[in-house]
Amino acid sequence: MTFDVITLFPELIDVYTKNGIIGRAIDNNTFNLKYVNLREYSEDKHKKVDDYPYGGGPGMLLKPEPMFNALNAIKRDNSYIIYLSPKGNLFTQKKAKELSAKEHIILIAGHYEGIDQRIIDKYVDEEISMGDYVMTSGELPALMIIDAVGRLIPGVLGSDESSIEESHSNNLLEYPQYTRPESYKNIKVPDILLSGHHKKIKEWRRFKAIEVTLDRRPDLIKDEKIIEEYNKLKKIYK
Repeated sequence: MTFDVITLFPELIDVYTKNGIIGRAIDNNTFNLKYVNLREYSEDKHKKVDDYPYGGGPGMLLKPEPMFNALNAIKRDNSYIIYLSPKGNLFTQKKAKELSAKEHIILIAGHYEGIDQRIIDKYVDEEISMGDYVMTSGELPALMIIDAVGRLIPGVLGSDESSIEESHSNNLLEYPQYTRPESYKNIKVPDILLSGHHKKIKEWRRFKAIEVTLDRRPDLIKDEKIIEEYNKLKKIYK
């Protein structure tokens, strides 16, 4: 897997991806990350990459020439090109898993009022939004995708099971977790987690995952069988 980010601020990508789990994965060549400074592909002597929109309106748009040049330089036959846009499809854990199977992802970090539509029509495979809000640039959304997708690539996490039983992986939020000490300020870890009974611990975690999802994100539960399962477990663990 290789990520390429087209950006006006490569230093923002650099500082995040040199640290933590993602930084170690890149150092170990578990996946590759490169970034392209869009200004290097400008045909203007002043390296200008933006201009006023035709028809008027506030703000500036990224011009087509630098982006065409950059994309032509880095895209491959197996490239999947994503433009980070508030108009895009909502980014989800399901989408992250889908993208983790791609061989080469190019992320376009927009700025100002966006990019010339001809770039989208010619090159972009998918527009992706991080939520129903607008940000000043696309670098943070690009990093969010790199992080969420990168951690699903085999070998990135210390244990591949770490990405299985977590929030949104199975349309449920994650169950509550505890660590040592067993009691702190008279608040104790649930007895069942100390029991050593692995089957019951698994059931309890399933019950708590459904419970927290029903409380905070009931929209995620679309199967009535999960409600039936919850009511059965509730008689045991409530």
